[in-house]
Amino acid sequence: MEKEKLRRLRKQKGFTQQQIADAIATDVSNYSRKETDGVRIIREEWEKIAKFMDVPLEEIYQEEEATIIINNENNTVGDQASFGFNGTNNNYNIPNSVIDNLQEYITLLKEEIARLKEEKK
Repeated sequence: MEKEKLRRLRKQKGFTQQQIADAIATDVSNYSRKETDGVRIIREEWEKIAKFMDVPLEEIYQEEEATIIINNENNTVGDQASFGFNGTNNNYNIPNSVIDNLQEYITLLKEEIARLKEEKK
């Protein structure tokens, strides 16, 4: 698993979780959860970590082609999430790469909102 490789390489290179957290602009407790599978690491963060540790991205990260199934009939959370799409019984397979792109876009939008708020002051 990538996160195990990441943890092992971080320790091997002598970096602390705080240093990696600083490199991806987060706090150490959030990074710790990212490293131990509690929180997902988005592609942009993988790229920053690889650059900071001076290793090829492929050494710590390999993109998975797993999908998340959205089933509006089930009220489960985890690999399946429940959404009400007009009461129809549809399953939607959304590749993780699409979800990663959307998360990155959300991050960019949040940054733009923060920039616009600063300009407004």
